[in-house]
Amino acid sequence: MSALDDIPGWSVPLHRSLSEPILLAGIPRGAAIALGTFAAAIGLGLQLWLAGIALYLIGHAAALFLIRQDPQFGAVFACHLRVARHHLDV
Repeated sequence: MSALDDIPGWSVPLHRSLSEPILLAGIPRGAAIALGTFAAAIGLGLQLWLAGIALYLIGHAAALFLIRQDPQFGAVFACHLRVARHHLDV
């Protein structure tokens, strides 16, 4: 019993869905919903169709680029905003 793999009960099978983020069109689900809602508010609410579509396409491309560079970008950025708010007393 030199390796930890030999001990019964030491390893646990982990399903892939527990370790991978939930994505919609390649970006995190929360970001996709927020971006789509904001673009729909501009497009439908203000009746600026082209601006809403352009905002969605540019925002989605930027989010897709950032998530491909670092999969944890959204979580790290949210943590940064919380810490910055605390330190700046805003």
